[in-house]
Amino acid sequence: MKPHIICHMASSIDGRILPERWTPSGAHSHALYEELHDQLGGASWLVGRVTGQEFAKREAYPDRPEAKFPRTVWLPRTDIEAYGIVLDARGKIAWGRSDVGGDPIVVVLTKAVSDAHLAGLREDGVGYVFAGETDLDPQEVVAVLAAELGIDRLLLEGGGHINGGFLRAGLVDEISLMLVPAVDGASGAPAAFDGSGASEPARLPIDTLALMSHEVMDGGIVWLRYRVTPA
Repeated sequence: MKPHIICHMASSIDGRILPERWTPSGAHSHALYEELHDQLGGASWLVGRVTGQEFAKREAYPDRPEAKFPRTVWLPRTDIEAYGIVLDARGKIAWGRSDVGGDPIVVVLTKAVSDAHLAGLREDGVGYVFAGETDLDPQEVVAVLAAELGIDRLLLEGGGHINGGFLRAGLVDEISLMLVPAVDGASGAPAAFDGSGASEPARLPIDTLALMSHEVMDGGIVWLRYRVTPA
């Protein structure tokens, strides 16, 4: 059964998601974002490779020509309430840690990943699952997370291409947006939902976005929650 997926993001009023670029610079609150994350259920969360790289502590894993591992699930810990899940199709992130904020890291890979990278993940105690031969398909990713990790509720937290891909696949059930009174103002900056890159993108498979709740918070931040009804 598909997990209930909430896309939880913070954005400027022009929809951009890199707080270090916003004006005024002090408008964003990371602490409030995490507080809202917890209010949404403190569930397992998922990010893409670029966002995941921000948590990494190593530059790279060493070559290990002798390493040979089957392309099967490897989970050093399974007695877990919440996982930190990172999509890293080809295995680019060298972690140097096994958790983020106490949530064990699980990487979603394709079978094209190198054996040396799998050796590095095992050395760091980072779990991994596979969802594709050479590319990650959102539908397959969600199915694998439900089957292998037992996840029934998932917070999708970026970046914009990952969020957009899940939305185009009809997988997002709710959108939680922390709207910050700041402006990015630059063209081409990452957005909460980025496109596929197609010259003539198809319309998103959404019928309605129904407002579930809204709350004005400290500093003029507005928390908006929408229910997504698929087309």
